[in-house]
Amino acid sequence: MTPTPELPPERTTYAERRSQRIDALASASAAEEGGVSLIKSAWRRLRRNPVFLVGLAITVAFIALALVAPWLAPWDPAARPLLDDVRPQSNPVPGPEAGHPLGADDKGRDLLSRLLVGSQQTLLVGVLATFFGLLGGLVLGTLAGAVGGWIDSLVMRIVDVMLSIPSLLLAFTLAALATRPSQWTLIIAIATVQVPIFARLLRGSMLAQRASDHVLAARSLGVKQRAIVFRHMLPNALGPVIVQATLVLAVAIIDAAALSFLGLGNPDDRRPEWGQMLGKAQPFLGEAPHLAFYPAACIIVVALGFTLMGESLREALDPKTRR
Repeated sequence: MTPTPELPPERTTYAERRSQRIDALASASAAEEGGVSLIKSAWRRLRRNPVFLVGLAITVAFIALALVAPWLAPWDPAARPLLDDVRPQSNPVPGPEAGHPLGADDKGRDLLSRLLVGSQQTLLVGVLATFFGLLGGLVLGTLAGAVGGWIDSLVMRIVDVMLSIPSLLLAFTLAALATRPSQWTLIIAIATVQVPIFARLLRGSMLAQRASDHVLAARSLGVKQRAIVFRHMLPNALGPVIVQATLVLAVAIIDAAALSFLGLGNPDDRRPEWGQMLGKAQPFLGEAPHLAFYPAACIIVVALGFTLMGESLREALDPKTRR
């Protein structure tokens, strides 16, 4: 197809000259930069976003600290090196001293070591709860979005019932049903609460993919329904779900701390967890508020890091909120 020759300026209208100028600018920009994928385009915005960089720094530091915590902790979290300094009447909580920069708890255990090792337990509960919640949401969301019909209606009504109950109340109820509280009690309770969030989000993305051109083309070529779902619809619908997982991870950490604070987590305090430490510190708020301040500050900072990173990812990948 031969290009349309440009008319002399005196024989073109203002609208035609403006259109030619826009086409020239677009052609020059495409020639200079070329095509850019969605992920590359999002990364260009994210690396210039200070909110994302702060959230990423907090998240990476927390994960790295949790991985090396057993070797970084100066003391065994179950050891009692300052037990002789604990005096119920005059000194119930030993303060900072040489070798113990944050002091100890009411049982003489080093507080810094317990905070470091507790980060590992907090990360484990948050990641596993989010993973199992995501896995359950993928199953239900794929069934509802890909199959449709009465299966879609049944799954969505179950999801609506679960979403109608406050998440923390539902998690508390599920955790309270366990005969013996444990770490897995927290994981299962929090994962169950997260399933309907992922299921509803994935179902909406799958419904959008069902009407897309590439899915219609695959159907017209006779591709089997299973291949259409798992090769075309599901991979393209996972983007918003993965971004949501970073936000849900922050909520999972807070919910796990809340349940541990209420005594529904691991009862063995030789394996510390931040929410458990916060609950154990309540009788000593008057004379030793730092016992509650340090684990509470850790929970807030880590949840803030995941939230900042997740919100920035959602803005970068959402065409309506790109900046």
